[in-house]
Amino acid sequence: MEWWHAIVLGLVEGITEYLPISSTGHLILASSLMGLDGSEEQKSAVDAFNIVVQGGAILAVLGLYWPRVLQMIKGVFGKDKEGFVLARNIVVAFLPAAVLGVPLNDWIEAKLFNTWPVLIALVIGAVYMMLLDKYKIHPKRADSENQTGKDITQLRALDALIIGLMQCVAMWPGTSRSMMTITGGVLVGLKPKQAAEFSFLLGLPTLGGACVYKLYKDMSGEGPNMFEVLGVMPIVIGIAVATVSAALAVRWLVGFLNTHGLTPFGWYRIALAAVLGGLVISGILAIQA
Repeated sequence: MEWWHAIVLGLVEGITEYLPISSTGHLILASSLMGLDGSEEQKSAVDAFNIVVQGGAILAVLGLYWPRVLQMIKGVFGKDKEGFVLARNIVVAFLPAAVLGVPLNDWIEAKLFNTWPVLIALVIGAVYMMLLDKYKIHPKRADSENQTGKDITQLRALDALIIGLMQCVAMWPGTSRSMMTITGGVLVGLKPKQAAEFSFLLGLPTLGGACVYKLYKDMSGEGPNMFEVLGVMPIVIGIAVATVSAALAVRWLVGFLNTHGLTPFGWYRIALAAVLGGLVISGILAIQA
């Protein structure tokens, strides 16, 4: 992998990870167009990189939301009541993915990481967001700053569990973890801005767990690992670029959601599905486990 490949993939990951548009679909497209999915060994290493580079997205949220993270740490040690509630809810929302993620990982990669499942997920997700935007979010958007809604520290454990179960749907490649957790937050009574914040914080254990698990599988598997195939420096560059671009994307998304809602992302997902489908049909791109 060349250094500019790492920069492109880092940018793609950072920009798309927290937007409800499927980072998976974009990474598949970028990797294929740059010719990084040639040999089986190369493809396996790039696939591992595309998961581990999420570490940059984690660092971005830690940097932007460190007061919330500090609040949760204080809560765990009994020094902040609201921080304890938030930390508890993050754990509750994370548990469904933690329980289901490992046993289902290989089955999902084999059965769902293919062309039609990914394209179907992109389109269904688009329709779902636009319907939710029309009937749940849009009627209030004209007065978005004064909308009533829960603060993330006021969520019940049941609310957090619902968001966590919806996050499990995003194990289907092409769905988008951010889409499911943000819309889940809206459905349990959060404003879009607050739902996005909870989604970002929930991404810390979720993406962190995925990174650690993929890194473990890659390092303990047969054959060369991704560091040997791609090189250490490109991986470091990719994570650094993902950190900066994710921070910028998060700051932009919070304001955009309150002003424009989810519908623009829905239309974008449909366009992405059309592009991916066209490239697959023409033989330029292959989406496979």
